Amino acid sequence: MTTAYDFSAKTLDGQPKPLSDYSGDVLLIVNVASKCGFTPQYEGLEALHRKYADKGLRVLGFPCNQFGGQEPGDAAEIANFCATTYAVDFPMFAKIEVNGANADPLYGFLKAEKPGLLGTEGIKWNFTKFLVGRDGHVAGRFAPNVKPEDMEAEIEKLLGG
Repeated sequence: MTTAYDFSAKTLDGQPKPLSDYSGDVLLIVNVASKCGFTPQYEGLEALHRKYADKGLRVLGFPCNQFGGQEPGDAAEIANFCATTYAVDFPMFAKIEVNGANADPLYGFLKAEKPGLLGTEGIKWNFTKFLVGRDGHVAGRFAPNVKPEDMEAEIEKLLGG
């Protein structure tokens, strides 16, 4: 049976990264954008990363420009923005598509495992969050307006307390 750990992605600097490197960790996978009303959530995502990384939480950011063209930058611009504006230290990956014919296979898996409202699979906007348990299966899907800090109880449960 397929899990999130069966996929790989390119890091923001273009290096291949098998998600099996995170096997056994809890993953918080988020499609991010630098020029979105939800962009300040980078602060909450980084706070979760700093608070729970030593317990096995891995926040993974996937820039996406499919919603309102709100991630227009190249990899260097995205890295600079994240570092200088929000001191992002969690792993960031290369820009991807999350919907449509060119959707990244990881996102195909995430959407199929945990459809949205009324069973729709499509990602509606930037900062949609998927919480993946230590078994590699999607435990929760959270809308863009759900703040990272509002997910702490779910995260703690998956981390085992």
